[in-house]
Amino acid sequence: MDTDIITSAESLAKSSADLSLLGLFFEADIIVQIVMFGLLLASIWSWAIIIEKLLITRLAKKNAIKFYRDFWSSDKQDIYEAYRRAKNNPMAKIFESGYREWENTYKIHQSMPVQGVQSRVQKAMNVQINIEIDKLENKLLFLASVGSTAPFVGLFGTVVGIMNAFAAIASSKNTNLTIVAPGIAEALFATAIGLFAAIPAVMFYNKISNDISRLVSNLENFSDEFINYLSRHLDAEFSQPPARDEYSENEDQE
Repeated sequence: MDTDIITSAESLAKSSADLSLLGLFFEADIIVQIVMFGLLLASIWSWAIIIEKLLITRLAKKNAIKFYRDFWSSDKQDIYEAYRRAKNNPMAKIFESGYREWENTYKIHQSMPVQGVQSRVQKAMNVQINIEIDKLENKLLFLASVGSTAPFVGLFGTVVGIMNAFAAIASSKNTNLTIVAPGIAEALFATAIGLFAAIPAVMFYNKISNDISRLVSNLENFSDEFINYLSRHLDAEFSQPPARDEYSENEDQE
Protein backbone atom coordinates (compact mmCIF):
# COMPACT_ATOMS: atom_id res chain seq x y z
CA MET A 1 0.00 0.00 0.00
CA ASP A 2 2.75 2.41 0.96
CA THR A 3 4.61 1.53 -2.24
CA ASP A 4 1.56 2.40 -4.34
CA ILE A 5 1.21 5.76 -2.62
CA ILE A 6 4.88 6.59 -3.21
CA THR A 7 4.66 5.56 -6.87
CA SER A 8 1.57 7.69 -7.37
CA ALA A 9 3.26 10.68 -5.75
CA GLU A 10 6.33 10.29 -7.96
CA SER A 11 4.15 10.01 -11.04
CA LEU A 12 2.27 13.15 -10.04
CA ALA A 13 5.47 15.09 -9.51
CA LYS A 14 6.84 13.93 -12.85
CA SER A 15 3.66 14.85 -14.68
CA SER A 16 3.65 18.32 -13.07
CA ALA A 17 7.18 18.97 -14.31
CA ASP A 18 6.35 17.70 -17.78
CA LEU A 19 3.44 20.14 -18.14
CA SER A 20 5.83 23.03 -18.70
CA LEU A 21 6.18 24.23 -22.31
CA LEU A 22 9.66 22.82 -22.77
CA GLY A 23 8.68 19.67 -20.93
CA LEU A 24 5.70 19.16 -23.23
CA PHE A 25 7.92 19.59 -26.25
CA PHE A 26 10.75 17.29 -25.18
CA GLU A 27 8.45 14.62 -23.76
CA ALA A 28 6.20 14.61 -26.82
CA ASP A 29 6.15 11.92 -29.45
CA ILE A 30 8.69 12.38 -32.28
CA ILE A 31 5.89 13.07 -34.78
CA VAL A 32 4.38 15.73 -32.54
CA GLN A 33 7.84 17.25 -32.03
CA ILE A 34 8.30 17.51 -35.80
CA VAL A 35 4.88 19.18 -36.10
CA MET A 36 5.65 21.66 -33.33
CA PHE A 37 9.10 22.46 -34.68
CA GLY A 38 7.77 22.98 -38.19
CA LEU A 39 5.03 25.30 -36.96
CA LEU A 40 7.52 27.31 -34.93
CA LEU A 41 9.75 27.73 -37.98
CA ALA A 42 6.75 28.75 -40.07
CA SER A 43 5.77 31.30 -37.43
CA ILE A 44 9.27 32.81 -37.29
CA TRP A 45 9.50 33.02 -41.08
CA SER A 46 5.99 34.53 -41.23
CA TRP A 47 6.96 37.29 -38.83
CA ALA A 48 10.08 38.01 -40.88
CA ILE A 49 7.94 38.39 -44.02
CA ILE A 50 5.38 40.49 -42.16
CA ILE A 51 8.00 42.96 -40.91
CA GLU A 52 9.67 43.13 -44.31
CA LYS A 53 6.42 43.76 -46.19
CA LEU A 54 5.20 46.35 -43.71
CA LEU A 55 8.43 48.30 -44.11
CA ILE A 56 8.44 47.98 -47.90
CA THR A 57 4.83 49.07 -48.37
CA ARG A 58 5.24 51.97 -45.97
CA LEU A 59 8.39 53.15 -47.71
CA ALA A 60 6.83 52.73 -51.17
CA LYS A 61 3.81 54.79 -50.12
CA LYS A 62 6.03 57.53 -48.67
CA ASN A 63 8.22 57.65 -51.78
CA ALA A 64 5.18 57.67 -54.07
CA ILE A 65 3.74 60.71 -52.31
CA LYS A 66 7.03 62.60 -52.63
CA PHE A 67 7.45 61.64 -56.28
CA TYR A 68 3.88 62.62 -57.14
CA ARG A 69 4.40 66.10 -55.68
CA ASP A 70 7.70 66.54 -57.50
CA PHE A 71 6.21 65.29 -60.76
CA TRP A 72 3.60 68.03 -60.99
CA SER A 73 5.90 70.79 -59.76
CA SER A 74 9.04 70.18 -61.83
CA ASP A 75 10.19 69.73 -65.40
CA LYS A 76 9.66 66.17 -66.58
CA GLN A 77 13.21 65.80 -67.91
CA ASP A 78 14.57 66.87 -64.53
CA ILE A 79 12.26 64.39 -62.81
CA TYR A 80 13.46 61.63 -65.11
CA GLU A 81 17.10 62.37 -64.35
CA ALA A 82 16.46 62.66 -60.62
CA TYR A 83 14.47 59.43 -60.24
CA ARG A 84 15.89 57.19 -62.95
CA ARG A 85 17.84 55.13 -60.39
CA ALA A 86 15.38 55.42 -57.52
CA LYS A 87 14.89 52.39 -55.29
CA ASN A 88 11.77 51.30 -53.43
CA ASN A 89 9.72 53.74 -55.53
CA PRO A 90 7.31 51.90 -57.84
CA MET A 91 5.71 55.10 -59.11
CA ALA A 92 9.06 56.49 -60.21
CA LYS A 93 9.84 53.21 -61.97
CA ILE A 94 6.55 53.38 -63.86
CA PHE A 95 7.20 56.96 -64.93
CA GLU A 96 10.73 56.03 -65.97
CA SER A 97 9.49 53.22 -68.20
CA GLY A 98 6.87 55.44 -69.82
CA TYR A 99 9.21 58.38 -70.33
CA ARG A 100 11.93 56.16 -71.76
CA GLU A 101 9.46 54.61 -74.21
CA TRP A 102 8.32 58.09 -75.25
CA GLU A 103 11.92 59.11 -75.91
CA ASN A 104 12.60 55.95 -77.91
CA THR A 105 9.51 56.28 -80.10
CA TYR A 106 8.35 59.86 -80.55
CA LYS A 107 11.71 61.63 -80.39
CA ILE A 108 13.26 59.15 -82.82
CA HIS A 109 10.23 58.43 -85.02
CA GLN A 110 8.41 61.75 -85.06
CA SER A 111 6.30 60.63 -88.02
CA MET A 112 4.53 58.03 -85.84
CA PRO A 113 0.85 58.87 -85.14
CA VAL A 114 -0.02 60.27 -81.75
CA GLN A 115 -2.19 57.24 -80.96
CA GLY A 116 0.73 54.93 -81.67
CA VAL A 117 2.99 56.83 -79.29
CA GLN A 118 0.39 56.77 -76.53
CA SER A 119 -0.26 53.07 -77.04
CA ARG A 120 3.41 52.18 -76.75
CA VAL A 121 3.87 54.32 -73.65
CA GLN A 122 0.77 52.81 -72.06
CA LYS A 123 1.98 49.26 -72.73
CA ALA A 124 5.42 50.01 -71.31
CA MET A 125 3.90 51.43 -68.14
CA ASN A 126 1.49 48.50 -67.78
CA VAL A 127 4.39 46.07 -68.02
CA GLN A 128 6.24 47.97 -65.31
CA ILE A 129 3.12 48.04 -63.12
CA ASN A 130 2.92 44.25 -63.33
CA ILE A 131 6.61 43.99 -62.42
CA GLU A 132 6.12 46.21 -59.38
CA ILE A 133 3.03 44.24 -58.32
CA ASP A 134 5.03 41.01 -58.48
CA LYS A 135 7.72 42.56 -56.29
CA LEU A 136 5.21 43.80 -53.73
CA GLU A 137 3.29 40.52 -53.59
CA ASN A 138 6.39 38.35 -53.43
CA LYS A 139 6.34 35.95 -50.42
CA LEU A 140 2.72 36.80 -49.56
CA LEU A 141 1.69 33.35 -50.76
CA PHE A 142 3.66 31.90 -47.85
CA LEU A 143 1.60 33.93 -45.37
CA ALA A 144 -1.62 32.75 -47.01
CA SER A 145 -0.41 29.15 -46.90
CA VAL A 146 0.55 29.36 -43.22
CA GLY A 147 -2.76 31.00 -42.34
CA SER A 148 -4.78 28.30 -44.07
CA THR A 149 -2.76 25.17 -43.24
CA ALA A 150 -1.17 25.78 -39.82
CA PRO A 151 -4.37 25.04 -37.84
CA PHE A 152 -4.76 21.73 -39.66
CA VAL A 153 -1.12 20.82 -39.09
CA GLY A 154 -1.59 21.61 -35.42
CA LEU A 155 -4.74 19.52 -35.43
CA PHE A 156 -2.72 16.64 -36.82
CA GLY A 157 -0.36 16.96 -33.85
CA THR A 158 -3.40 17.08 -31.58
CA VAL A 159 -4.75 13.83 -33.00
CA VAL A 160 -1.38 12.13 -32.52
CA GLY A 161 -1.15 13.42 -28.94
CA ILE A 162 -4.63 12.16 -28.07
CA MET A 163 -3.79 8.79 -29.60
CA ASN A 164 -0.72 8.65 -27.36
CA ALA A 165 -2.87 9.53 -24.35
CA PHE A 166 -5.27 6.68 -25.09
CA ALA A 167 -2.33 4.36 -25.66
CA ALA A 168 -0.97 5.30 -22.22
CA ILE A 169 -4.37 4.61 -20.67
CA ALA A 170 -4.55 1.23 -22.38
CA SER A 171 -1.05 0.18 -21.35
CA SER A 172 -1.42 1.26 -17.72
CA LYS A 173 -5.06 0.23 -17.43
CA ASN A 174 -5.57 3.33 -15.36
CA THR A 175 -7.68 6.43 -16.11
CA ASN A 176 -5.99 8.54 -13.46
CA LEU A 177 -5.47 12.18 -14.40
CA THR A 178 -1.72 11.80 -13.96
CA ILE A 179 -1.74 9.30 -16.82
CA VAL A 180 -4.05 11.21 -19.15
CA ALA A 181 -2.88 14.78 -18.52
CA PRO A 182 0.52 14.72 -20.32
CA GLY A 183 -0.94 13.34 -23.55
CA ILE A 184 -3.87 15.77 -23.54
CA ALA A 185 -1.60 18.71 -22.73
CA GLU A 186 0.76 17.64 -25.51
CA ALA A 187 -2.15 17.52 -27.94
CA LEU A 188 -3.48 20.92 -26.94
CA PHE A 189 0.00 22.42 -27.13
CA ALA A 190 0.29 21.37 -30.77
CA THR A 191 -3.05 23.05 -31.51
CA ALA A 192 -1.96 26.20 -29.71
CA ILE A 193 1.23 26.46 -31.76
CA GLY A 194 -0.77 25.99 -34.96
CA LEU A 195 -3.09 28.85 -34.00
CA PHE A 196 -0.12 30.96 -32.89
CA ALA A 197 1.34 30.61 -36.37
CA ALA A 198 -1.92 30.99 -38.30
CA ILE A 199 -3.66 33.96 -36.66
CA PRO A 200 -0.93 36.60 -37.22
CA ALA A 201 -0.33 35.27 -40.74
CA VAL A 202 -3.98 35.72 -41.69
CA MET A 203 -4.35 39.12 -40.03
CA PHE A 204 -1.26 40.65 -41.56
CA TYR A 205 -1.85 38.99 -44.93
CA ASN A 206 -5.16 40.82 -45.14
CA LYS A 207 -3.63 44.11 -44.03
CA ILE A 208 -0.63 43.91 -46.37
CA SER A 209 -2.83 42.82 -49.28
CA ASN A 210 -5.11 45.79 -48.66
CA ASP A 211 -2.14 48.18 -48.51
CA ILE A 212 -0.76 46.76 -51.75
CA SER A 213 -4.15 47.06 -53.46
CA ARG A 214 -4.39 50.73 -52.51
CA LEU A 215 -0.84 51.33 -53.68
CA VAL A 216 -1.50 49.57 -56.99
CA SER A 217 -4.63 51.68 -57.46
CA ASN A 218 -2.52 54.82 -57.00
CA LEU A 219 0.02 53.52 -59.51
CA GLU A 220 -2.68 52.86 -62.10
CA ASN A 221 -4.20 56.30 -61.51
CA PHE A 222 -0.80 57.91 -61.99
CA SER A 223 -0.31 55.96 -65.20
CA ASP A 224 -3.61 57.31 -66.55
CA GLU A 225 -2.68 60.84 -65.48
CA PHE A 226 0.68 60.61 -67.22
CA ILE A 227 -0.97 59.36 -70.42
CA ASN A 228 -3.41 62.28 -70.27
CA TYR A 229 -0.53 64.68 -69.74
CA LEU A 230 1.34 63.17 -72.66
CA SER A 231 -1.78 63.38 -74.82
CA ARG A 232 -2.24 67.07 -74.03
CA HIS A 233 1.41 67.70 -74.76
CA LEU A 234 1.28 65.98 -78.14
CA ASP A 235 -2.04 67.58 -79.09
CA ALA A 236 -0.67 71.01 -78.27
CA GLU A 237 2.44 70.36 -80.30
CA PHE A 238 0.62 69.06 -83.38
CA SER A 239 -2.10 71.71 -83.19
CA GLN A 240 0.41 74.54 -83.72
CA PRO A 241 0.28 75.94 -87.29
CA PRO A 242 3.36 75.15 -89.35
CA ALA A 243 5.94 77.87 -89.62
CA ARG A 244 5.84 79.75 -92.92
CA ASP A 245 9.11 80.67 -94.55
CA GLU A 246 9.91 83.94 -96.28
CA TYR A 247 9.46 82.48 -99.80
CA SER A 248 5.89 81.46 -99.06
CA GLU A 249 5.07 84.89 -97.67
CA ASN A 250 6.38 86.56 -100.85
CA GLU A 251 4.18 84.31 -102.96
CA ASP A 252 1.11 85.29 -100.96
CA GLN A 253 1.89 88.95 -101.41
CA GLU A 254 2.15 88.53 -105.21
